Amino acid sequence: MICSSKIPVLKIKSLGIDRLHSSTGTMALVALLKWCVWLGLAHHFVVVSACHGSYGQFIEEFCLSKFKSDMETLRKTLWCNWDKTLGCYKELTNCTILIAEKLDCYWPNQLVDQFFITIHRHYFKNCPVSGRALGDPPNAILCPFIVVPIFITLLMMVLVVWRSKHSEGIV
Repeated sequence: MICSSKIPVLKIKSLGIDRLHSSTGTMALVALLKWCVWLGLAHHFVVVSACHGSYGQFIEEFCLSKFKSDMETLRKTLWCNWDKTLGCYKELTNCTILIAEKLDCYWPNQLVDQFFITIHRHYFKNCPVSGRALGDPPNAILCPFIVVPIFITLLMMVLVVWRSKHSEGIV
């Protein structure tokens, strides 16, 4: 194992770590830990960035073309209706995941992020943040909320006028 604490001092010096305290070995241990962390992280950065060169071409050819045809069948007014577009969007996401798995690519990656940002800028740029298209409620709900306060206001006005004219007998 490379990151074992039993690495001889000569190996540590060959890695470019000159400052050793022979009595405690603290500096050597710190330097060794830094080197092991760097080695561990470097592997993950290489794995994340190492992907088949034509991954972007594949997701555009297979996934984007299907998504475009699905969105064209919907009217533009329904693009912001999440209930209508959710199926198309899930298919697009699953398609990018499937191609990434076939090509041994890490998912999500920077290319996928940019791909979805481009899609959002084109198809969903005019949609509200909440994801639902806002609209007026049906008239059966809206009319009572308008008419009832108006009638209550008129009734209160009539009561005040009537009360002010008939106040002789009230103590």
